[in-house]
Amino acid sequence: MTETIDQRIAERVAGELIALIGPLQRGLRRRTRADLPLQTLSSAQVEVLRVVAARPAISVGEVAAELHLAPNTASTVIGQLSAAGLVERSLAAGDRRSVRVELTEQAHVQMAAWRDRRHRVLGAALLDGDHADRVAIAAALAPLHRLLERLDS
Repeated sequence: MTETIDQRIAERVAGELIALIGPLQRGLRRRTRADLPLQTLSSAQVEVLRVVAARPAISVGEVAAELHLAPNTASTVIGQLSAAGLVERSLAAGDRRSVRVELTEQAHVQMAAWRDRRHRVLGAALLDGDHADRVAIAAALAPLHRLLERLDS
């Protein structure tokens, strides 16, 4: 079977995106963590906090499904976050076997500071580049959102 030009382009772009996304995430995380309280949390813990922030009163199973984690892994991470005072677990109203997870006020404050710092760090890096790069990156956002939707579906 012969490859089409679109297939070759898609494979090349996929390879470049994969090579870029991880280091971009790590670089942003490294710069952001330099002076913020969440710096001691693992990436998995931060991801769980993000999911719980987006979906208050989420179940442990839903956290696991959302992050594609084994349920016992999600439970362990949530236990660590609970011990750190960042999440609270409670029994679900209609089902005493189901545990719901919510952020504590401390977590809300820390995550807001972390989010603001990430925005400042990334914004400064964007401003350091040239105008044409900022325009191109802005133009790429909508297609990247659609790509993420296709990956999540």
